[in-house]
Amino acid sequence: MSNPGGTATAMRVLVVEDSEEQAGLLRKHLERAGCSVTTVGTGEGAIAAYRSESPDLAIIDLVLPGMSGADLVLRVRSDLPSCKIVVTSVLDAFEFPVADAILPKPFTGAQILALLDSALPGMRTP
Repeated sequence: MSNPGGTATAMRVLVVEDSEEQAGLLRKHLERAGCSVTTVGTGEGAIAAYRSESPDLAIIDLVLPGMSGADLVLRVRSDLPSCKIVVTSVLDAFEFPVADAILPKPFTGAQILALLDSALPGMRTP
């Protein structure tokens, strides 16, 4: 994202993933792509995180403790209408709620980069 002064601002990504391994993998690939990443393990944690800093993109696992990922998708849509939403899960894609993109598990670094470019074209720093 560019600001009027011409300096790039890192894409802000919120990762909602209860698996530390999966969250770490997403963080690694997203930070390599120039994103500013916040990771949380619950839907409730996600709400607290996006209240303090609005993300450009939220990557939400569907299977979470407490609030479900599907319920969180609806909440993010309501609270942050400009935030792009990506759903990730091992569930079959037909079970995914409506989102801007999907990232089925297991995923690769190349899939994450393609996802960033399609969800928010021109925002990723090379």
